[in-house]
Amino acid sequence: MENYNQTSTDFFLLGLLPPSKIGLFFFFLIILMFLMALLGNLSMVLLIVLDAQLHTPMYVFLSQLSLIDLNYVSTTIPKMAFNYLLGNKSISFIGCGVQSFFFVTLAGTEGLLLTCMAYDRYVAICFPLHYPTRMSKRVCVLMIAGSWITGASNSFAHTVYVLHIPFCQSRTINHFFCDIPAMMTLACMDTWFYECTVFASTIFLLVLPFIAIVCSYGWVLLTILRMRSAAGRKKAYWTCSTHLTVVTFFYTPFAYTYLRSRSLRSPAEDMILAFFYTILTPVLNPIIYSLRNKEVMGALRRVIQRICSVNKLTQLH
Repeated sequence: MENYNQTSTDFFLLGLLPPSKIGLFFFFLIILMFLMALLGNLSMVLLIVLDAQLHTPMYVFLSQLSLIDLNYVSTTIPKMAFNYLLGNKSISFIGCGVQSFFFVTLAGTEGLLLTCMAYDRYVAICFPLHYPTRMSKRVCVLMIAGSWITGASNSFAHTVYVLHIPFCQSRTINHFFCDIPAMMTLACMDTWFYECTVFASTIFLLVLPFIAIVCSYGWVLLTILRMRSAAGRKKAYWTCSTHLTVVTFFYTPFAYTYLRSRSLRSPAEDMILAFFYTILTPVLNPIIYSLRNKEVMGALRRVIQRICSVNKLTQLH
């Protein structure tokens, strides 16, 4: 492990990439993925905002999911890239706290939003006649606001606690961002109680929502099997399988990381899993939700046609 000046209050991030040609190759690959995630998620948000036909609860939730993925990559990748290029691995005490706060907020909020999306599909498929009242605009706004407030409140409590614990002389974090489990290995105190609170938060924000999602899709599957319309079955199956794919990509690495005790973790494994849910998933989500989605592709065509019409009118004038 490299030696750093430990007299300051700064932390030092060892990073994901080695200072070699292979590391440089993966650096450019990550930057490419970062740009793809930015473009894909920003396009999804703008498309949903600009096309009136996508102003439904399902796509409003999807726009929030894309917004979260947009912030995921913006919270971790720029600092990692900056440190790698300059060879400066430091991050300020406040900067580390801010990064941890936003990351945990986004993680908690996404877990709850995915549950809201599952409930939306459950009501739409199992109780279609009750859908307008159960998923009204007011209910949708309350679900989104509740997800963000719960995620932020949980994150604030964890971040404040972690930043007030005494750290040992070494402030070198074996990670590419200020991940709380990685920071806890530097603590000069028994963290057993705090690890229990992390476990409890993971149960509340990840495990219970996942169980709710599985149960809701169990009912959805039974309803789909009883549908008489083949076209309706196909559409419902595609919508649900798309969402379940995203749910699997999100919950599996998070649960595997945060439900294990410190003794069972390895820094290399944690960084690989973190790469999956902070970089790879934000790249894949827009592709998964737009691929073979006729409503999204139709909205894209309408927005492009509208832009082309505006350009033609501008040229005529």
